[in-house]
Amino acid sequence: MAELGEENKVAGVFGGVEFENGEQQNLENKNLPVKPSLWTRFKNFWLQEIDWNKEIKVELTPYQQKVEDEINEFLHQEITWEKVHDFLFQEVTFGKKNK
Repeated sequence: MAELGEENKVAGVFGGVEFENGEQQNLENKNLPVKPSLWTRFKNFWLQEIDWNKEIKVELTPYQQKVEDEINEFLHQEITWEKVHDFLFQEVTFGKKNK
């Protein structure tokens, strides 16, 4: 074992490791399980290959289907000048209404 300030060189190993019994080992991290970092998972997700010809099937719950139908009905309603006029010139009251 090397003392402070001494250099203990082990032949044939970069950053050599010497054990108490004097045997040398070349420690390789091949086949070791690795926990992927957040960046690795993010990168793998965003850079994955996408098959643009693959069909995407979306299944909605009954409530989601109802909301989607209402949105479609609103977006595809017929807009006429009469409806725009009625909306712009409707009576607007502030505060309490006097009877």
